[in-house]
Amino acid sequence: MLRLRSSIIARLLSSSPATSPASPLRRLLSVSAVAPAISPSARFAAEDYLVATCGLTRPQALKAAPKLSHLKSPTNPDAVLAFLAGLGLSGADVAAVVAKDPQLLCAKVEKTLGPNVAELTGLGLSRPEIARLVPLAGATFRCRSIISGLQYCLPLFGSSENLLRALKSGSVLGADLERVVKPNVTFLQECGLGVCDIAKLYVIRPSLLSISTERIRTAVACAEGLGVPRRSQMFRHALQAVAFLSEEKIAAKVEHLKKAFRWSDAEVGIAFSKAPALLMRAKESLQRRSEFLISEVGLQPAYIAQQPAIVCYSLEGRLRPRYYVVKFLKENGLLMRDPSYSTVFKKAEKVFREKFICPYKEAAPHLEEDYDAACKGEIAANFRFT
Repeated sequence: MLRLRSSIIARLLSSSPATSPASPLRRLLSVSAVAPAISPSARFAAEDYLVATCGLTRPQALKAAPKLSHLKSPTNPDAVLAFLAGLGLSGADVAAVVAKDPQLLCAKVEKTLGPNVAELTGLGLSRPEIARLVPLAGATFRCRSIISGLQYCLPLFGSSENLLRALKSGSVLGADLERVVKPNVTFLQECGLGVCDIAKLYVIRPSLLSISTERIRTAVACAEGLGVPRRSQMFRHALQAVAFLSEEKIAAKVEHLKKAFRWSDAEVGIAFSKAPALLMRAKESLQRRSEFLISEVGLQPAYIAQQPAIVCYSLEGRLRPRYYVVKFLKENGLLMRDPSYSTVFKKAEKVFREKFICPYKEAAPHLEEDYDAACKGEIAANFRFT
């Protein structure tokens, strides 16, 4: 047993950054390396083991230790740590994984972890990718169900790299594949979403594939009721906006949109069908944009309903600075004709500068400087002409 623990410590130390030889984990592992062998009759001190060997903080160990209370010796945890070190996990990685799922130390290497890694390799994952998967998969990594989950999810996300990136948002691997995930994906496909759309939706709303299909049906009906039909270009975005809102909250948000922008029910539907993200905005944020666009810029509510994307732009970082540039140019007779504010606000930053700033550097040498300051929130009373 002592030889096994020494091997574990050597692997974890070698995988720790060379630039920090005096790290707490390194010191703790070094101490445990010279610790005397544990007597078979001695009680396994889980909390001390988690701190000294796994690198957890004392509060983390205090929380995790009860889940290891049934262990009589460090034999199995030692084997798991050696296995993780062999996969290439660093000491910090191991500490994070064990803190998140202490029961991983109870998993059987020969019966579960080893076969899982072998089959994951057979699915095309490299060992570094498997090492990245360990903390992302959580408790599912120590379950045999991870194999069927990966077999299904890899084609859905297109590649192991795409899947690993998506799993950072939440793990679908822990959901019931046959009763939840597959029916949800099938229903979303019936609604016109392709696998790429579903993968993108998952990144923003990872729980969407783990909830009941009935809840997804309710969300779809809600999106349709707000004017976004299935198979439309904005359907995915609409589903993303309403998926976890109750009918009461949606109704309240619709009422606020009507009040803030002076919209009718029909105009709310038009706006939502073009910019579903409106429903995800805070009331205060919408109110400030309404006051600016209607009261200061002078746009008509009906116009905003037809061009709702402008409501989703940053007020201080985009809308105000661009409005002040155009206002300055108009007041000083530098624009040949009034531009559409929808165009002004929607243009990419580079294009906006090329059209509204660069041509006027000689006539208004401070314009770019004032615009840059405005984008940082430093709005001057007036842009300088000379």
